[in-house]
Amino acid sequence: MEVEHKSFFLGIAGNIGAGKTCLTRELHARTGWQAYYEPVIDNPYLDDFYKDMKRWSFHLQIFFLSKRFQAQKKMLELGVSFIQDRTIYEDAEVFARTLNRLGHMGDRDYANYKALFDTMLEFIRPPDLIIYLRAKPTSLMERIRHRGRDSEKSITLDYLKTLDEAYEEWLVRARAMTRIHEVDTDAVNFIEHAHRVDDMVRLVKSHNCEPYATLVGREDVPCTSRGEDSRHDKA
Repeated sequence: MEVEHKSFFLGIAGNIGAGKTCLTRELHARTGWQAYYEPVIDNPYLDDFYKDMKRWSFHLQIFFLSKRFQAQKKMLELGVSFIQDRTIYEDAEVFARTLNRLGHMGDRDYANYKALFDTMLEFIRPPDLIIYLRAKPTSLMERIRHRGRDSEKSITLDYLKTLDEAYEEWLVRARAMTRIHEVDTDAVNFIEHAHRVDDMVRLVKSHNCEPYATLVGREDVPCTSRGEDSRHDKA
């Protein structure tokens, strides 16, 4: 019988320093799927934003929103399986919302931003699965310092804690949208323990094991049953 191919949309979510880019890179290498990385290096607003959040928050969030929308729309149109390093939903539901709450983005700008985001949702679909990388804010702070990006030197622990709280609120809403698998990255190190990445590949495969469906990408990725608990991964 002919095999029906189905594209799979995997989102990698998590706070700043959670390890999203690392996991995206490793999953891309193992699956051959397209990978979209967060536009950090070539971001024209990031340095200015961390120096003056109130002045540049709207510009930065619009930049992230537009780039992520363009990437997601392109991947969906191509019909290929792909991995997105931070989802468009986090931009609006976590970061823009938090900046508004903190007073760094005014109500008028936030309403404008949210209206644009809501319009974009009409042209894209949610991820088939989101892997949420969890870590304590103190761990995130240590990782941020260790990677040494100049633009991130002004990030405070309080800001990370506020984002962490916003993520907890968003996860409740996100579970009504799609499937979520949480990974405690304080306990799971994808760099030091490569087999944990293989576990994530099997997890992703298990979420698309319809009888006559297979993912577009490398077909040597093993497929497991749907019976696994995909809620938490701590060790």
